[in-house]
Amino acid sequence: MDSRFLPLPVRQLDIGTPATPQPGQAAPAAQTEETRYRAKATEAAVKFESFFIAHTLHKMRDATKAMSGDDSIYKDSINSDMLDLADNMVADQLAGRRAFGIADAILRQLLPPAAPAPAQHSPPEIALPVKKNPNDA
Repeated sequence: MDSRFLPLPVRQLDIGTPATPQPGQAAPAAQTEETRYRAKATEAAVKFESFFIAHTLHKMRDATKAMSGDDSIYKDSINSDMLDLADNMVADQLAGRRAFGIADAILRQLLPPAAPAPAQHSPPEIALPVKKNPNDA
């Protein structure tokens, strides 16, 4: 079977963590203001990317209808509501994968850059005396 026709992987919803940690698991880290902001910003950016993709698909369908001939199958508006629903579902899947990169571009502007890793301490460079060649004058 051609890989283009395989179903998209199902994303698991995170509906929260258990109130008490299971044996062998660490306690969940407390959410800070920054992590909540990052989660909300990420969700909003992905939703915007989904909206943008769905709107683009809708406009492409409208353009196809406008350019098609009177006897074309694309001129018929039967099931257009179902096509819009399908476009929205495709847009949600593409946005979840960040296929267009719009959400990433938005997040680069909204979120501060990640803190750089601490530099490894290397020994200070020692200036060695330069020996002069007796032939150089």
